[in-house]
Amino acid sequence: MNREERLRAVLSGKEPDRVPVSVWMHLSQYDQDPRSLAEAMVEFNEKYDYDFIKMMPFGAYTTSDWGTKLEIFCDKYKEVEIAAPAISSLEDYKRIQPLAPTHGTWGKTLQISQWLNRLVKPNTPYLQTIFTPATTLRKLAGGRMVEDMREHPEMVHQALEAITETTVGFVKANIEAGVSGFFLATQCAALDLMDDDMFAEFCKPYDLRVINAYKDETWFNVAHIHGTNVRFDTVSKYPCNVLSWHDRQTNPTLKEAREKSDKVFLGGLREGPAIVGTSLQYDSIMSSGATSDMIKAHVKEAIDMVGGKGLIVGPGCVADPRSSEENLHAVRAAVER
Repeated sequence: MNREERLRAVLSGKEPDRVPVSVWMHLSQYDQDPRSLAEAMVEFNEKYDYDFIKMMPFGAYTTSDWGTKLEIFCDKYKEVEIAAPAISSLEDYKRIQPLAPTHGTWGKTLQISQWLNRLVKPNTPYLQTIFTPATTLRKLAGGRMVEDMREHPEMVHQALEAITETTVGFVKANIEAGVSGFFLATQCAALDLMDDDMFAEFCKPYDLRVINAYKDETWFNVAHIHGTNVRFDTVSKYPCNVLSWHDRQTNPTLKEAREKSDKVFLGGLREGPAIVGTSLQYDSIMSSGATSDMIKAHVKEAIDMVGGKGLIVGPGCVADPRSSEENLHAVRAAVER
């Protein structure tokens, strides 16, 4: 089987020749230039012979065009950070207006898809990374978002409408660019962040509007739940065919999740950073001193949790850029029969 055939087999409930696998990480030394980042992602994927490319635009790309101030380091080991949020007063919510998918940093991120369409090896799927509207708003508003949801819901909804419209336009442009699907990440599904009623009002409806823009147009669509103590049961019912979460760091485990959902799971590697202040703090098996044999055992344990079925091996979130080449090769070797 080639890469696309292998993934399509898993997604359709058939048995592939082996478990598909991929690893991705921030390539912060390249992520300010679309062509350079696309070339680096293709080179990385081919070096380790992974089955698909999960695109890695910097995590705040959806925010800078609305006024978020960024610190950009172009350093392999230091990701872009938010220096100052765009929303510091209620009046700032009014400035969140819809943007075209070719505007500013949105447009530069679209170019990554366009470059991959030219550079990617035959039969290698690639996914664009997008964020739920509330996740983008949280990056725009910082810690005040939840309080504003309670005290000024109309302002928050106005901003979410604009972000959703912008995201849907971006999705459609990426479909035209040839993406295989989308990796939709939510950083707002933690039970500790907001209650169920708030999630139902400010998150889920907007999430679904974004998903509905592509669910029938692309074939490989991942819903990723960032963080710990998450609303797995709620997000697992979203109309995406793959689920991703920090499965080695929070409940449910892969085994427990299989009892809750028959969707394909993407995960198994303990690679899940937490956002501490404005930077990422990694909890990483691949940069923790583990040997290649330990990595292989770690992967095989994940495969065994689901009986070898309905799994794509990958990071629970994103791999530490300090991961050794030996261990990155070991992840690929672990899925060989």
